Amino acid sequence: MKLSADLQFQTRVEANAWERLKQFTDARIALGRVGGSLPTQPSLAFQLAHAQAKDAVLKPLDIEGLRLQLTVVNNEVLQVESCAQDKDLYLKRPDLGRELSEASRQLLKDYVQSNPNTYDVVIVAGDGLSARAIEDNAPYFMQQFYASCQQAQWRVAPFVIATGSRVALGDEIAEILQADMLVMLIGERPGLSSPDSMGIYYTWQARRGCHDAMRNCISNVRPAGLSTQLAIQRLLGLMNKSKQLGLSGVHLKDEHEMTIDTQDTTRPKRLF
Repeated sequence: MKLSADLQFQTRVEANAWERLKQFTDARIALGRVGGSLPTQPSLAFQLAHAQAKDAVLKPLDIEGLRLQLTVVNNEVLQVESCAQDKDLYLKRPDLGRELSEASRQLLKDYVQSNPNTYDVVIVAGDGLSARAIEDNAPYFMQQFYASCQQAQWRVAPFVIATGSRVALGDEIAEILQADMLVMLIGERPGLSSPDSMGIYYTWQARRGCHDAMRNCISNVRPAGLSTQLAIQRLLGLMNKSKQLGLSGVHLKDEHEMTIDTQDTTRPKRLF
């Protein structure tokens, strides 16, 4: 019987020539190797990122925590849910996440009946595919954006917190509350380096049956992505142009020039 020589791999970590590029990206590059395997540290980091992404999808939204952080804004908060009333159904039936439950629909109608107003803007915060993204980013965004709406003298509807939500869930909310402009904040599908990414979908005169071509999207709003201040600037630019043209979506181009380049250095830490 012929014996093969035992291969002995080096035990030291082999550096990668792309190491200096890691400062410019969160992508998994230049991980190095030990013999034929990944070093322990990047291997564990990958497992942690995978667990964080799963947790972002499966974690229930902390509604009371959101309400607590929004108390600094003098505006009512309403809570609604979609027809996908548990996470398993939400993941299997995207269509149910686009429809208000009957109880939530009636709650909004009752509110309108007792408060017969029309609004320029309604802001909806929906858990989507990352409750963490909403918990980490939405309260601060809503506080800052609400102040900008007041400065523009826009009438703002009560804040709406939505669970089991897909993007289109905001359409019926805006229709019932009679708001011209819908700003839908939603947790985006988490990646392995972005479990906290929030998306913003803007729709002019949203109604049931709106399709995606009627919306404008601002994505990756988070501390490591697009800052809240820049996201608000882009959103206000779209909204002002939208009011002039009476439309949104593919016919509304984001031509707004940024006046600042800033990170959220004054952004407060989460209370919990």
